[in-house]
Amino acid sequence: MTTVLVTGATGMVGTELVPELAARGVDVRAMTRRPTGTPGEVVADLDDAASVARALEGVDALFLNTPSSERAAEQQIRCADAAVATGVRRLVLLSQLGARPDSPVRFLRWHAEVEAHVASLPLDVTVLRPNLFAQAVLGALHDGVLGAPIGDARVSVIDVRDIAAVAAVVLTADGHAGATYTLTGPTAVTHAEMAAAVGARFVDLPEDVFRDALAGMLPPWQLDGLVEDYAHYRRGEAADVDPAVPTLLGREAIRVDAVPAHQP
Repeated sequence: MTTVLVTGATGMVGTELVPELAARGVDVRAMTRRPTGTPGEVVADLDDAASVARALEGVDALFLNTPSSERAAEQQIRCADAAVATGVRRLVLLSQLGARPDSPVRFLRWHAEVEAHVASLPLDVTVLRPNLFAQAVLGALHDGVLGAPIGDARVSVIDVRDIAAVAAVVLTADGHAGATYTLTGPTAVTHAEMAAAVGARFVDLPEDVFRDALAGMLPPWQLDGLVEDYAHYRRGEAADVDPAVPTLLGREAIRVDAVPAHQP
């Protein structure tokens, strides 16, 4: 039986990926920083090399995704190196659409750094580059309002369930080593269209108002990175639709009007 370690197991993608893998008869290890009761849970901290090494013992494939952090690239690189040292043979890296070392978006530079490193390792590496998560956008709804500094720019947002389904395929099937897959939804939509799909309304916020609204809720580095991300979307750099999801899954990508929304 194939054993897969899923890092970031309690995140948006991880919570969908763990049951996807279990349904395929995979021995799933769900890595968490503290006990949560997640099936197949292994407790390990990416900053604790010994705990990561224990979590990787006997693992055939690693899904590498870390919580948002200023040190995410460093943590992912160390985890990938540990995978090599413990005999893991397959690594699937969750990156981001548009990752490149010269990007004005810090998150895209960090992802590009990790991509370059894992490409040099003696592993069967597959890189997944998803676009903006539809659930992340709709999770920002408040009192029926979605506010963001994006105007009418279109983004081919992707449902996290599709990301998890693709990850399950490439973690368990041969033929994907060395591939980089761009993962998008079936169409490019505006934030106004996304809001309308769940009965909410969109407000185009000036960047400074957006910053002020989130100040204190996010650390400065994360808020700056989010603003950079939205500038990237506003420039139309995330509007293309890629065929990877339907090609790999044999079905169409999930439409935005089928994404559940949680409105606080």
